[in-house]
Amino acid sequence: MRLLGRLSVFRPPSSTRIYSIYLSGFKRRMSTRTYADAIDHLNSLQSNAATLEAVRASGGRLSEFAIPEMIEYLGRIGYSASRPQTSDLNRLNVVHITGTKGKGSTSAFTDSILRHAKPQWKIGLYTSPHLVAVRERIRINGAPISEEQFAKFFFDVWDRLEQNDECALPQTPKMPAYFRFVTLVAYHAFLSLKVDATILEVGVGGRYDSTNIVPKPVVTGVSALGIDHTAVLGKTLKEIAWQKGGIYKEGVPALTVDQPEEGMEVLKQQAIDTKTSGFAVVPPTPGLSKIKLGTPSSLPGNSLAGLAGKHQYQNANLAVYLAKIFLRVTTGEVQEAALPGAFVEGLERTKWPGRCQTVPAPNDTDLTWFLDGAHTKESLECCVEWFVSPEVTLRPLDNSKTLTRVLVFNCTNGRSGKSLLSVMLEKIALQLQLHGRDDDPHKLFEHVVFCTNVTYSDGGFKGDLTTHAIPTNDLAHLQTQHDLASAWLSLVPNFPSQQVYILPSIEDAIKTVKRLRTSAGSPRVDVLVSGSLHLVGGVIEVAGLSEVAL
Repeated sequence: MRLLGRLSVFRPPSSTRIYSIYLSGFKRRMSTRTYADAIDHLNSLQSNAATLEAVRASGGRLSEFAIPEMIEYLGRIGYSASRPQTSDLNRLNVVHITGTKGKGSTSAFTDSILRHAKPQWKIGLYTSPHLVAVRERIRINGAPISEEQFAKFFFDVWDRLEQNDECALPQTPKMPAYFRFVTLVAYHAFLSLKVDATILEVGVGGRYDSTNIVPKPVVTGVSALGIDHTAVLGKTLKEIAWQKGGIYKEGVPALTVDQPEEGMEVLKQQAIDTKTSGFAVVPPTPGLSKIKLGTPSSLPGNSLAGLAGKHQYQNANLAVYLAKIFLRVTTGEVQEAALPGAFVEGLERTKWPGRCQTVPAPNDTDLTWFLDGAHTKESLECCVEWFVSPEVTLRPLDNSKTLTRVLVFNCTNGRSGKSLLSVMLEKIALQLQLHGRDDDPHKLFEHVVFCTNVTYSDGGFKGDLTTHAIPTNDLAHLQTQHDLASAWLSLVPNFPSQQVYILPSIEDAIKTVKRLRTSAGSPRVDVLVSGSLHLVGGVIEVAGLSEVAL
């Protein structure tokens, strides 16, 4: 096995962090309150690996303080939160969406449908995580708010929390953690800009999530359930469904896609317990399957738009029903057609970067990036179903060119790398068999790269991509990457060990791909990047894909 990259110049996280703290202090003294200043302040609120481990060790009990603390923070920045019926957040007209997989895509579909159905409206979209820039999380009419707007709203919230620093609850920190703070900035931005509708994606879980302080959303929805974040949400589908169903509210329509029986039972009971105005498993929308999601033909001049993958039809279907109910409740309009023209256009024009996305490399027609931030077993199965298909990696090629496939992979948050890789390999075999190919599934990829989510080869991060969540020892010794490589070689014993790469940064991974691109007589190269949205975002940044991918 080769260890690529100049490890001798890979600065240990401790020294990097000390330097960052020093630079942070200097910046604050010289602050002009720019976007960069806001990101510097925001990164100071990140939880480190030890803190996150304490949350996991608590079995999620620490999360129980999230709702009362968020309500307290909301009050401290000047918004009504104590009386549910008069909360300022109700003015946002919220569509609240959670799930294990597909919640982001469903949010993007819903946002696009409403923007096309009501072009005169101002529509806010709050999602997480971001790919390249934090401001991507807060969008108005499909576009991230500007750097200037983000800085303004960020420091509005920061100053109000510093000025109103008395905490009603003894356990409430003076400043909220990273995700809670960005959520407060989103609320403040949307209220200040007077949006007509807000699509709000849950961060993790639902019941104790920072987004779950809106007393009365217009409608709520749950996308497909699966096993993820088990240390915080529970190890069984029932426990996870209980967390997700926590977004259901009294008097509010509660929707879900079809779920496994044990999860569905819990969601039904949650709907009853919270006295929702109705619980529904959304039926198929007539004509939806005929819409070409994620295909170049649906959008002349923009081959990167749309959301590819068969699994996206389930998310699109949920979005259709969420949008219909939203319009009926807020405007009284009833959509007579199963799929109104504006809905079709909205679905086809939905763009959600980093999810089953094909991105040709700029200025290199023989290098193609396939980006999907799948990080659970279920989502990785969907990723492989998309990638190993006649439309994508099994597509016909010019016979004069050979094809090299490369996998760039990482996993985070204590997920089992071996189980994720095993699922990928099993799904690859099934997909090849389905499409009548007798290829050896273990030979789909000629090269496999396991790298960290560190942005640059000198050990530094792009400001927006900075993370303190990786344990220092893990990062210094590339423990996760070594474990992934060992897992791969145990699952594919005949795979050439010299074609497995353990790398300290995303920049090193990009350099390796480019070297492979030129070292074998200029072959055509397909690169699948998966396992982590943070990894996908870093690749977009370092490979210079932002202008075409975002």
